Amino acid sequence: MRKVRAVLASAVMVLGVSLTIGTAPAHADGAAKLSGVFTDLSECERIGTKGITQNWWDHYSCVWEPRYGYYFLYA
Repeated sequence: MRKVRAVLASAVMVLGVSLTIGTAPAHADGAAKLSGVFTDLSECERIGTKGITQNWWDHYSCVWEPRYGYYFLYA
């Protein structure tokens, strides 16, 4: 079970990084889209702020999802 949990955590981290790196500017429709998945709130906030400075999006929110145990970055 420990190996499965480690593999799952690694996969989610890779998914979060790949979503963050491949993010394009937000569309004008104003709908928030999932832009990353993080284990740490400070990392989620850091990427959210970087997205604003890089003009990837105008606003963001980091939402804790207790059933998954991760922070989801919506922008």
